[in-house]
Amino acid sequence: MKHFAILVLILIAACTDTIPTPVFHVDRNPAQLSEWKIFETSSGQLELSDGVVPYDLNSPLFTDYALKLRTIWVPEERRGKFEDVDNLSFPIGTVISKTFYYPKGEDRNTVLQSEELSGTLNPLLTTLESVTLIETRLLVRRKTSWEAVSYVWNENQKDATLTKTGDVQNLTLVDKNFHKTNFAYMVPDINQCSGCHAPNNTSRELELLGIRPRHFSKEFVHYGQGHNQLSHFEILGYLKTAKASVVPNVDWTDEENSLDQRARAYLDINCSHCHNPVGPADTSGLDLTVTAIDRLDLGVCKLPIAAGSGTGGRLFSIVPGQPDASILVHRLETTDPGAMMPEIGRSLQHKEGVALVREWVKHMEGEC
Repeated sequence: MKHFAILVLILIAACTDTIPTPVFHVDRNPAQLSEWKIFETSSGQLELSDGVVPYDLNSPLFTDYALKLRTIWVPEERRGKFEDVDNLSFPIGTVISKTFYYPKGEDRNTVLQSEELSGTLNPLLTTLESVTLIETRLLVRRKTSWEAVSYVWNENQKDATLTKTGDVQNLTLVDKNFHKTNFAYMVPDINQCSGCHAPNNTSRELELLGIRPRHFSKEFVHYGQGHNQLSHFEILGYLKTAKASVVPNVDWTDEENSLDQRARAYLDINCSHCHNPVGPADTSGLDLTVTAIDRLDLGVCKLPIAAGSGTGGRLFSIVPGQPDASILVHRLETTDPGAMMPEIGRSLQHKEGVALVREWVKHMEGEC
């Protein structure tokens, strides 16, 4: 948390009287990210524009060890104006950004694995020369719905270009032990963005995933002071919540929390956008939301329904005490495109996340 607080202070200190105000494009997606004026890069640093506020999640989604800078901006004239209040509402004109990047290695295609296992904290962006910016994804709240927009950063890192078809970047990841792994970083196409951000398979409407109260409610330092993030953004007029109690997910890397809490938080953020009672993977019978109670819904002793060859020859989704016999563990471990889970968003195995889920299954009681 300390490093992210420093980042916020540096970004604020870097602001000048000439720093731009972002632009809400009502019905078009400009060819260049710079036309949104969310970031300013002319100084060689990634500076946030006026009113663009960073945020964080209790437990973030894994994306091939990429770090993420997350921001929200709402046009000043729209702050505090909400069309409705369901679970979490934002005004028309809201622009949510997520920029994926790595600490830079010896060249443009060599990237370093951060010591922050979850990717929650962002290292200090002293200069753009110290990082490799990969992509920036936007969720834009237009009049009738959210719209997903993706940009791939140019090699000179001064701007990013609109893409509808996605992108593939061949990278080499170097870990702390100097072990190198070649992998293909996949920038999703517009249909894949919509596929993940439509967690209700009936309505197919785009929804926010990370910015849900259970993921978003946490302590965060803004302008040198700690605030509950959910409350702070509500005070700003950027969002409004239904007046219901929020039970925040835990940070899956924090061993002060129970093994069950950590594993459930990890599965919730990485899997439940599909594996929920009304999600795209509802035919699987798995419910990996953090509120699921029934052990069968979680996969304990559950026979596979639609896994096909993805079972890896295993009989049940979870076999208590036996991670090697559990389909869930196999699908998190494998990098076979036809079997791995999640299907989109990773080419690498998340070794630390897999280790957590293996430990969770190992300590489960019962037998199939």
